[in-house]
Amino acid sequence: MTIEQTAPVAVDDAALQQKAKDHLWMHFARQSVLEEHGAPIIVKGAGHHIWDSHGRRYFDGLSGLFVVNAGHGRRRLAETAARQAEELAFFPIWSYAHPAAIELADRLADEAPGDLNRVFFSTGGGEAVETAFKLAKYYWKLQGRPTKHKVISRAVAYHGTPQGALAITGIPAMKEMFEPVTPGGFRVPNTNFYRAGEMGFRADPDSPLSEQEQFGIWAADRIEQAIEFEGPETVAAVFLEPVQNSGGCFPPPPGYFQRVREICDRHDVLLVADEVITGFGRIGAMFASSFFGFQPDMITCAKGMTSGYSPIGATIVSDRIYEPFRHGTTAFYHGYTFGGHPVSAAVALENLGIFDEERLVENVRENSPLFRAALERLTDLPIVGDVRGEGYFFGIELVKDKATKETFDDDESERLLRGFLSKALFDAGLYCRADDRGDPVVQLAPPLTIGPAEFDEIEGILRGVLTEAWSRL
Repeated sequence: MTIEQTAPVAVDDAALQQKAKDHLWMHFARQSVLEEHGAPIIVKGAGHHIWDSHGRRYFDGLSGLFVVNAGHGRRRLAETAARQAEELAFFPIWSYAHPAAIELADRLADEAPGDLNRVFFSTGGGEAVETAFKLAKYYWKLQGRPTKHKVISRAVAYHGTPQGALAITGIPAMKEMFEPVTPGGFRVPNTNFYRAGEMGFRADPDSPLSEQEQFGIWAADRIEQAIEFEGPETVAAVFLEPVQNSGGCFPPPPGYFQRVREICDRHDVLLVADEVITGFGRIGAMFASSFFGFQPDMITCAKGMTSGYSPIGATIVSDRIYEPFRHGTTAFYHGYTFGGHPVSAAVALENLGIFDEERLVENVRENSPLFRAALERLTDLPIVGDVRGEGYFFGIELVKDKATKETFDDDESERLLRGFLSKALFDAGLYCRADDRGDPVVQLAPPLTIGPAEFDEIEGILRGVLTEAWSRL
């Protein structure tokens, strides 16, 4: 990859910290930490590294926020944005169109599986999920089935912050301060095989299927159970991430999505693949739905579409769902001012061109087993209970007792993750996520450009910090 190499950016850290304390409201953050200690100020990125306002360099082990798939510092993408802004900086796609949005819609339709041929643009992942929720309800109304309005998702799953998307999100602590949320969201077990027994799954030793295959059937059947309990005539859609992020990278057991597809077809329920994180190469295919071999009715996507160089999101829809809108006066009265923004769409097209030229998706597919192997070396540490994930998207679950899988209580998790791990990993040169939405995990989602040498670097930093974490318990 071609990266513009420059010296670290010189800034006045003290002045910026004071302005941040005076005026900046950080997202998903405790403002008290900013008030008391300040916050790391990131001033530059190049390749898979970032620099802070003190000139210190860090490995970006999370691609910003599962976003910078093509790596930092791509002058080519910045120049594309500048050219498009000079030509047409903005125009809405409210009854009008422009070339960049048209070409990007065409490219996304080519990449999406099956007959997902229609693209509705937004400006981010939460808005893409909101779009899919509204569209699912409206679609069934147009079919003369207005009672189909409920949606099913999985426990601990995150699907966004807008009111509708929040109803689909399966993390109670993120919702309670905003209740009552949009009605109609219902939860089923997720696919955390490491904790399957705690969810009520029991393997049949006489079954010809493996335990993971049995668990996949069991977890999928919980979706059917929920549909039947609520009444198929009331359920509009099932929202699932191909690999669930929140809780620590839960991949689907073999056969899981094929069975879910059968269940949705049997009960006339739409299947929405939330690929805001897993889309655009993260799992080893342009869309993880294709990687895992299932056909959704809609895909929601964002993040890696532009590698973060400009914001955009999209809901990609099947011909079946689009059909009622082809005729007469029917319209979907929904949209966003900046949806399909010319600059973002142009950047997305150029970004996907880089994917093609540098074979980034193939790089993930070929090197993922080596990444997994490097992380699995950490299982010799007493604090590491499980390593799971797919592609360049992995979670490391931390435990207090490996033999019993005993996890940390809330106070211990607070001290471990926020009190030590997050800062210690950053100080050691690795930006990643220490998360306790569910059981405590460390999450990794580096740029798709890296390879075996970087896997070893990540493993070495994690080993040192996790060893110290255990000694502090």
